[in-house]
Amino acid sequence: MELAERMSRLGTESAFDVFAKAKQLEAQGRSIIHLEIGQPDFPTPFPICEAAFRAMKDGYTGYTPAAGLPELREAIAEYITLSRGVVVDPSDVVVTPGAKPIIFFTLMALVNAGDEVIYPDPGFPIYESVIRFVGAKGVPLPLREDVGFRFHLDDLCQAVSDRTRLLILNSPQNPTGGLLAAEDLAAIAELAERHDFYILSDEIYSRILYEGNHHSPIQFPGMKDRTILLDGHSKTYAMTGWRLGYGILPKPLVEAIVRLMINSNSCTCAFTQIAGIAALREAQDFVDQMVAEFQRRRDVVVAGLNAIPGIHCFKPAGAFYAFPNVQQLPLNCNALADYLLEEVGVSVLAGTAFGKYGDGYLRISYANSLENIYEALERMQVAVSKLL
Repeated sequence: MELAERMSRLGTESAFDVFAKAKQLEAQGRSIIHLEIGQPDFPTPFPICEAAFRAMKDGYTGYTPAAGLPELREAIAEYITLSRGVVVDPSDVVVTPGAKPIIFFTLMALVNAGDEVIYPDPGFPIYESVIRFVGAKGVPLPLREDVGFRFHLDDLCQAVSDRTRLLILNSPQNPTGGLLAAEDLAAIAELAERHDFYILSDEIYSRILYEGNHHSPIQFPGMKDRTILLDGHSKTYAMTGWRLGYGILPKPLVEAIVRLMINSNSCTCAFTQIAGIAALREAQDFVDQMVAEFQRRRDVVVAGLNAIPGIHCFKPAGAFYAFPNVQQLPLNCNALADYLLEEVGVSVLAGTAFGKYGDGYLRISYANSLENIYEALERMQVAVSKLL
């Protein structure tokens, strides 16, 4: 079968490929520690599940408005207003089955073939994939370890041109755990006004934060009309399989995104949306407990990696990933990731899965138990010692 040409421009997430390979080894009887997949290893809190069960009994099993149930849009608007300090109206909210559609729909609605879109590198691979799919030119914005995996202002200024239509941000960041500072966003706001481009701000990890404060571009003067704020329930409430995300949109963009929803998904699952209200209003203590546990794991992972000769690791401020520098080891990061899986059964991702500036790094998800993390670090120590 000959596929449409555009399919050759569509990438994927290699995390799932590595996960599948690791599961095959597991099926052969190998002991594998999974540090590749980016999802919380906690069950969805019971009040959220109970709300979904109750909603099904109450008849929330049919179509809903394409933009989302009014009561969920209202709850999201309240949450963003409180958490970001900017007044958001429910009419600014569009609910989607997961947060990825907001990436896809924003690029489809705003970006023409030949436009330029700046995206973080290393960064979530779907950004570049969809940029290429819509026929735009992707412009990588290097995230530098020497500034905590933020960007250098000179790099950003060089990336912006008269063809820049959109800048994608992600903070706290996947795969590095880096956190943008207020001064970074102030510089972005000034450039966006001067060059007339929009911001897609991926804030899916905004609640998973250990140090510092989360800042959103929507908080800066004039930026509410230029910012598409992406968030969702997957990471914050351990609801990855529920598929519940949303965008806070400039008013002129709402109708276009709703039209794309109608043409693609019709709507988001009704009882999942009711569960989403319970998450926002009844599960905040769970989030605090989960983040505290992730912080304990982060501290163990960072200390353990830094104790391995040839590896040094920046301490991430948020998300649940470590991004150790392995450039002093004799294997490149792709070969090293394969070696760790085959040699000692530790499944991690090569930094190149997240862009060319991820070369020389690994991504390690510490969404696993402390027991498994300690065991993985011991296995890595043994494996690396054989290389030196």
